[in-house]
Amino acid sequence: MSDTRPPSRPSQPSSSGAGSPETHVIDYRAAEHLLAARDPRGAVKLLDSVIAAHPENTAARLLRARAFFAAAQLRPAALEFELVLEREPDNAFAHFALARTHERSGRPEQARKHFRLAAALDPQPDYLAAARFEN
Repeated sequence: MSDTRPPSRPSQPSSSGAGSPETHVIDYRAAEHLLAARDPRGAVKLLDSVIAAHPENTAARLLRARAFFAAAQLRPAALEFELVLEREPDNAFAHFALARTHERSGRPEQARKHFRLAAALDPQPDYLAAARFEN
């Protein structure tokens, strides 16, 4: 089962040895702030060490995917969104974000598939509008 929460303090030290569990939580939160402040590359740098220590943490991967997308690094963004969806196939936001990534990459058929999956999983207005079911 995947973990959609930010990295938390594990009962044993991280095998990577890079930073303490508290540092990983701080880096994750700082990456959220950097992304909000429109510094996606800075967010990616912080998240690299978090993901190295917690590769199973889906929340960190989803945040890194969003940062890649914001930095117009579309291939890495797509790979991260796909990894999230392997772990959480019912994650409507990840489908929607992957669809946007495909759309920006000039892959409309792949985009439509994921827009429709997002809308089917969570029929919120943005997802329904993007899915264009009437077409």
